[in-house]
Amino acid sequence: MPIVNEPKLIAGNANLTLAKAISRRMSLHRGLKVGLVDARIERFNDQEIFVEVYENVRGEDMFIIQPTSNPANDNLMELLIMADALKRSSARRITAVIPYFGYARQDRRSKARTPISAKLVANMIVQSGIERVLTMDLHATQIQGFFDIPVDNLYASPIFSLDIQHQFKDDLDNLMIVSPDVGGVARARELAKRLGAPLSIVDKRREKAGEIAEMTVIGNVQGKKCLIIDDICDTAGTLCKAAEVIMQNGASEVHAYITHGVLSGPAVERISNSVMKSLVVTDSIEASALVKDSNNIRIVPTAPLFAQAILNIWNGTSVSSLFDTETLSPIYDGHY
Repeated sequence: MPIVNEPKLIAGNANLTLAKAISRRMSLHRGLKVGLVDARIERFNDQEIFVEVYENVRGEDMFIIQPTSNPANDNLMELLIMADALKRSSARRITAVIPYFGYARQDRRSKARTPISAKLVANMIVQSGIERVLTMDLHATQIQGFFDIPVDNLYASPIFSLDIQHQFKDDLDNLMIVSPDVGGVARARELAKRLGAPLSIVDKRREKAGEIAEMTVIGNVQGKKCLIIDDICDTAGTLCKAAEVIMQNGASEVHAYITHGVLSGPAVERISNSVMKSLVVTDSIEASALVKDSNNIRIVPTAPLFAQAILNIWNGTSVSSLFDTETLSPIYDGHY
């Protein structure tokens, strides 16, 4: 009989909570224990990163779970060094599972003499020996073209759709999906189509980075429960201002669904003091204690989606099938 290698998971320090949740979920699917590969990741006194893998990985199908979130440079180097360790240990294939792809906002030259850092990071990942990337809601989908290897970009909107249908089941007819800027219209429209809800847009004019000069709501939000949809929430300045403007235009409630809760600086405090009733983020980035303790921030799990995507890649079956509600609903049984 042919030897069937099980998928093996290894995780860096960026989001161990998610990595353990994925391994638990895969154990459920496989009917046997799928633990994280035993490894040591430590720093020398000069902060150089050192990785040692304690298990045999020769000929194995390896999946490294490591979002490149804050501290982005440390987490990125951990990913690259782990990939190199696995490649030199004769792993058959190495897939990087990067729930949050850092540097994605630097995907083009916005002015003269600036880098395209997302392309540089893509080059480094390919050179490290990684043969496939699995990520979620890239800030710009064209980043997939920066890689010379296959990239599977999952979407949070099917998960958000299930959550919204559960949370607002008695009021689905009164929902309005809102894109916080013109650039995010495609993402918001996709979710609006899933829910059969109308779409509105907040047009913003930015004088300089971090400062919003003026905001206008395009569409009638009067008396509606508005859901702001975006991929990244960093300092939450734009989000809270958009929520304020929507309420001034007559909305009854404002909620936000954001894929990656970067939530740096004063973000949590701003959200707590804002007119938003709730902010929903995924667990693609490890939540800080402040986020966990916040009354109006809720975290939805991505482990069932990532576990199934990893199994599909290992089996050589379709990953895009996970975008369908019919496929995703059974995966989230027990959650909704």
